[in-house]
Amino acid sequence: MRSHQGRSQGGLGIGLALVASLVALHGGRIEVRSEGAGRGSVFRVRLPLLEASAAGLDGRRSRPSAPIPTRADRVLVVDDNVDSAASLAALVQLHGHQVQVAHDGLQALEIAQHFDPSLVLLDLGMPRMDGLEAARRLRRLPRGGDMKIVALTGWGQPSDRERTRAAGFDAHLVKPVDAGALAAVLAAAAEESSIRSPREAAPRSAPPGPPPG
Repeated sequence: MRSHQGRSQGGLGIGLALVASLVALHGGRIEVRSEGAGRGSVFRVRLPLLEASAAGLDGRRSRPSAPIPTRADRVLVVDDNVDSAASLAALVQLHGHQVQVAHDGLQALEIAQHFDPSLVLLDLGMPRMDGLEAARRLRRLPRGGDMKIVALTGWGQPSDRERTRAAGFDAHLVKPVDAGALAAVLAAAAEESSIRSPREAAPRSAPPGPPPG
C-alpha cells in the first residue's frame, strides 16, 4: 500500500514535449527511430537554414510554427522533483507565461501570497506538506477562490481523483502528462483569467479540512 504522504516517484514525462516545442519555435521538426526494446533510440532534429542571399535581399526569416499566446498568466509549478519542476517550468514559459517554482506545499503557500498565480500545477506526494493540504490552504488565501488548481501527479486511481476533487482541485492530470492536455489547461486558465473582473461573484468557499485525528 502506498501512502499519500510519501514522495512521488518518477518524472513528468515532458522532456520530449519540451524538445519538440523548442524545435518547433525554430521552424524545425524532430524524428525518433528505434529497433526495439534494449536497442536504444536515435533522435534526429531538422532545422531550416537561412540562405545568406535571401537574408540580404529582404531579411525575411521562417516564422516559428508554435502558437503565440494571446496573454501571459502567472503560473506556480509545485513539485518536489527538482528536475521535473524545472522542465515543466520551461515548458510553461515556452507558452509565454510567467512562472515561479516551489518544491513543497509550504513553499508553495509562501510564494502564492505574493505571486498571486492564476494557475497552480500541483504535485501530490511532497515533503513537509502534501498537495492535498496545500490545495486546501491555497483556497483559503484572499484570492484563493480565483486560482485554477490542477493536480499533476503519478497517482491516477479513481480514489486519487476523488481526493483531489474533495480538496478543491479543478482538474487532475496524470504523469507522464500529455503535452496537448497541458496546453489545453494553460489555454483554459488564460481564458478564464482574461474574462475575470473585480466584481466577479465571491470566490468559492474553501473545502473543509481533514477531521481531527
